[in-house]
Amino acid sequence: MALAAAAAFTMVVPTGTAYAINKVSCAEQGDFLRIQSHHSTGLKSEDCYANAGKTDFGGWWIDKISTGNNDVRLHDANGAVVTIPRHRVISYPNRPPKVNAIEIL
Repeated sequence: MALAAAAAFTMVVPTGTAYAINKVSCAEQGDFLRIQSHHSTGLKSEDCYANAGKTDFGGWWIDKISTGNNDVRLHDANGAVVTIPRHRVISYPNRPPKVNAIEIL
């Protein structure tokens, strides 16, 4: 039975399709989601993401976000969910959002 289900899933799902968000190198060419952030410990980071899905962001504060060719949702620490459309660049110089998770739609 499990073998039949696996075979049916393989036939229905096209190969090469990504189903989970993943980090990519910011040095690569591409229209990725790019986030500059900082942590309460003083660490700073710049991370890039590709593919639809949701991932933990660990409560870092976002200083700047470039959505690239992605519609994005930020799940912030106070429970709000903020949707940012593709091709937007937003800087948060004074009151950056503290984000628990990011999602590419």
